[in-house]
Amino acid sequence: MWVVTIFEKNTVRMFEFLSQKEANKKLASVKGSAILSFTK
Repeated sequence: MWVVTIFEKNTVRMFEFLSQKEANKKLASVKGSAILSFTK
């Protein structure tokens, strides 16, 4: 599972994806700070 974690001013949001391609699309659309991680 791929996880995009988005850090905003007062919140942290996490989105889960089955494919890296989908996760990268989300990551590319983020304007602030974010990380992409993989977990089993």
